[in-house]
This record gives sequence, structure tokens and C-alpha cells, in this order.
Amino acid sequence: MGAAFGEIVEKLRRSTVQINGSGSGVIWSQDGRIVTNAHVVADARGPDSLQVELWDGRRLLGQIVRRDRRRDLAVLQVQASGLVPAVAGDSDALRVGEFVVAVGNPLGFIGAASTGVVHRFEDRSWVVSQLRLAPGNSGGPLANARGEVVGINTMIAGRLAFAIPSRSVTQFLSAQTNADSGLGVVVRPVPVGLIILEVIPHSPADRASLLQGDVLVGAGGKPFQSIQDLAIAINAGSGGILELQFRRGASANIRTVAVQMAAASVRAA
Repeated sequence: MGAAFGEIVEKLRRSTVQINGSGSGVIWSQDGRIVTNAHVVADARGPDSLQVELWDGRRLLGQIVRRDRRRDLAVLQVQASGLVPAVAGDSDALRVGEFVVAVGNPLGFIGAASTGVVHRFEDRSWVVSQLRLAPGNSGGPLANARGEVVGINTMIAGRLAFAIPSRSVTQFLSAQTNADSGLGVVVRPVPVGLIILEVIPHSPADRASLLQGDVLVGAGGKPFQSIQDLAIAINAGSGGILELQFRRGASANIRTVAVQMAAASVRAA
């Protein structure tokens, strides 16, 4: 593969970031979305507590947009230009014995690459490979021979590397009608905000008397322009009080409600 393989690895390195000096992430889009493991950002305590370092040494603040501990996936948002997004591949097309490469920041070595082959698949939940990983690789890309990301490296077990398939990542990212279930609502964007399609019984939203049909327009005085804005507000208010602005019925009046968020409530459906 020679020089061609070197170019593939270099592009993967440019699409890989270091998070809080101890984990990795993958730049998924030019607008600054970064995919990583939920456990990589488990210690985040506020919107400005994540430091993301790019391949060129730039350090940025990252905000958690969505996090799903069950899938062990999270998506962050950074504000930057000149980003090099990874190319997503099809994990369902992988075959046992196929060549793969992992890039990450193991033990503090920035942009280290490791090669191996696909060993097996486990319950369609894991791509298991024979390649060398170490602490710091978590959240980084597993790619095929064309440099397409087919998994997110997550753990090591029995000298084998386990990665979340890219198919699961795509499903996680495409679930745009669900806000973070820590609030307990399902929403959809409308021109004036986010309309509540469903309120989960006994959730923080239900206890705050929010209703189906209410339109969420902002939090803490900051207007919502996307579902991601709501997710960021929820993460920032985890375990405390979240002040939401909303409209009800045909009234143009904006109301404010204080929602008591449960601790450790950051989870995506």
C-alpha cells in the first residue's frame, strides 16, 4: 500500500482529536460535530469543562450535545474552521480477516496508529479486531483499508480491540426527533422553537407541568435554534434547575418554568 496507506493514516490523524488529555474523538462533520465514547466525557461537569485538542495543536472548548451511556456514545460540538471530517464507512460490509487501522492517543502518544485485522463480530454490537490499543484510544476511529471509519474504538478485552460499529453511530446521530431523555420529552423543530410531541410520565418535564403541544423557545434566556441547543442546555443543567421558556396554545406570551433535573440524567434515547 506504501504511500497511499500513509496518506490514509495521515487523513485519519487529522480527523482524530484528543479530549481532556486522556481520550480520543472523531471529527464527524465540518460544522464541528465530534463523536466519542460516553465514558470519555463521563467526568464533564459543565458546558466549559471539555478541552478538545486538534491535530494542529489548537485547543477548543467542547460542549456535549448528546450522550447515551447504554450505547457508550457521545457527540460534542466545537467552534472551529478548517476541520477535516472523517469519511463514514459501512460496518455491515466488513468481513472477518479484513484489514483495519485504529488511530488515537494511547498513553498520551498523539495520533498513534495501529493496524490489524477483523477477528469477529459480537451480536452486531461490536467489531472485534486483532490490533493493539491502549488507554487513550477510546473514542478514536477504527477504519478500513480505504480510510472509511467503520467503528469507534471503545475497549480492550483479552488482547482484542472492541469497537462500536459505524452503523450504530449513524443510528445514534440520526435520532434527531428525540431530545435528551433526561428532560423526558420528544420534540420536533418548528419555525418558532421546538414543539413537544410527547411528555414521558413522571419525568422532570412532567413534574414541571409541561404539556404536549407546548413550544420550547429557549433556556436561561438563550433562544433555541436547534435540538442540539436544547441538549446542551439539559447537559449544563444536569442535577440542578433548568429554566425553560415556552409558549402554550395560541398565546404569543412566553412563560418560564423551572425544571428540577435529576442527577446523572444525561442519556439519549
